[in-house]
Amino acid sequence: MKWIAGCVALLLSAFTASAQGKPPPSECLAMAQSLPRATFVSFSRAAAAKGEVTITYAGHSTYIIETAGNVTIATDFSGAYTAGKAPDVVTMNRAHSTHYTLNPDPRIAHVLRGWGEDGKPAHHALNVGDVLIRNVTTDIRAFRFDSEALQKDGNSIFIFEVAGLCIGHLGHLHHPLDETHYAAIGRLDIVMVPIDGTYTLSLDGMSEITRRLRSSIVLPMHRFATPLSDFMARMNGQFEMDIRTERSFSVSRDTLPRKPTIIILDGV
Repeated sequence: MKWIAGCVALLLSAFTASAQGKPPPSECLAMAQSLPRATFVSFSRAAAAKGEVTITYAGHSTYIIETAGNVTIATDFSGAYTAGKAPDVVTMNRAHSTHYTLNPDPRIAHVLRGWGEDGKPAHHALNVGDVLIRNVTTDIRAFRFDSEALQKDGNSIFIFEVAGLCIGHLGHLHHPLDETHYAAIGRLDIVMVPIDGTYTLSLDGMSEITRRLRSSIVLPMHRFATPLSDFMARMNGQFEMDIRTERSFSVSRDTLPRKPTIIILDGV
């Protein structure tokens, strides 16, 4: 009950902040995701359920998200993968230099790092045009790939809320998620998941998270040589697979697939 009360207090606080001109509260958060008939809190925003979002696979863990309001976002941005798009917003995680840069183009208006400074977790909650961007921190391996040593809050799951869609990027995730993570994430209609099975989380662990989130669209990334069949075999028949020859697709809330679908874009 204390956990539920805390969630309610957090949401009421966010609503008050919105009234004071701060970023509006998330439309994707569940008040109690683990409870039956969980109710997703929804506060109307002008961009809700309007327009399409275009998603392009640029390479490695970088997806380019373009909104109807002409905001361009690049995830896990190192500068190496841009797909020819000049981003307005970049998100980063610092597992390796392929996921961040310390010298981003100064013309990028919003550089969002998934790690904090001075031992504090990163905290992002901002509106950029028609998109609300927030993060949920997770731990990261402190010494290369030593799974026994974790640096607290070293990675961020970034969540982009636009056109009524909840889009999540798991970053360089190194450990299973617990109930507090799922509650903080809320609903994800589209999720980008690393499926290398070694450098991040194991395939068993990543597939468990993917099944739990049960997003309408799953976009693999960070694949390397992992056979797609190995990932699909762990989905227990709960997801369709859609292999495409294009690097981009456009989607709205109304065009989400009826059955959860893993979409493999060209280059993945």
